[in-house]
Amino acid sequence: MKSAQTLPTARELELDLGYITIAAKAWGNEDGLPVLALHGWLDNANSFDRLAPHLDGIHLVAVDTVGHGRSGHRPAGVYYHLIDHVSDMLAVVDVLGWEQFDLLGHSMGGVLSTLLTGSFPQRVRRLALIESLGPFTNKDADAPAQLGKAIRQMAALAGKSMPHYPTEEDAVQARLKGFGAISEDAARKLVERGLVRDRDGYTWSTDPRLTLASSMRLTEDMVAAYLKAITIPTLLVLGDASYFPTYEQHKARMEHLIQLTVRSFSGGHHLHMESAADEIGPLLRQFFHSKEGVPA
Repeated sequence: MKSAQTLPTARELELDLGYITIAAKAWGNEDGLPVLALHGWLDNANSFDRLAPHLDGIHLVAVDTVGHGRSGHRPAGVYYHLIDHVSDMLAVVDVLGWEQFDLLGHSMGGVLSTLLTGSFPQRVRRLALIESLGPFTNKDADAPAQLGKAIRQMAALAGKSMPHYPTEEDAVQARLKGFGAISEDAARKLVERGLVRDRDGYTWSTDPRLTLASSMRLTEDMVAAYLKAITIPTLLVLGDASYFPTYEQHKARMEHLIQLTVRSFSGGHHLHMESAADEIGPLLRQFFHSKEGVPA
């Protein structure tokens, strides 16, 4: 395997979807295996920087999903729905000219990957998930309260301002105190792509609407239907120190995937950005290149 020093550096991309512009990073030659990488909630494309050097022979494109990183934001007054992100990602691969491709998704990116694969199984060849196996769900009876909560939060957002930081270091320290444990190096990587300058110093480029409650969630039966539609080789990577929610629920979800391989590594929810990346990266390379799709 080539060392990280001999691999080409990431190329910045701007993908015009016609209705919004998506920013992305790409590694590897365009004739390599096409793999679309989708990051987690409030993260960005830098999420895959430590994995990319291990993925020889792969054309890896990591996007900033809409509202994240350097990508555009939805129009004013519009909610962020998971389903809309799925549509965006399908538009991305169409712009890239990929008829068939592999998916690599972390957390929210893994959720989008499962929904996309279940809806368009003929387009996806292999599916790799990191700390993700479908979205949070609600019971049918919870739907009215969920919608009411989302509308109230959207109305209240107009009177709020984004946090500001005098220095980038202040933003790093704020990220370390945020949702989910993360190493300082990983936090710096995300902050590097997730900040913009303003007159008060720095603020997040992330659309604040992403922090609002979802207006509608799928039910568990609906998630099961998406998972049952996935018949391709699927790899699930988990951290042994993660808060990954409701393991019993996800064990039940695993039963719906007929070609699932599960691997556990030392680390938390962002283990792919930390020391475990040196083990996960070669595993992913083997998975994507394997004819069977299941690593030994």
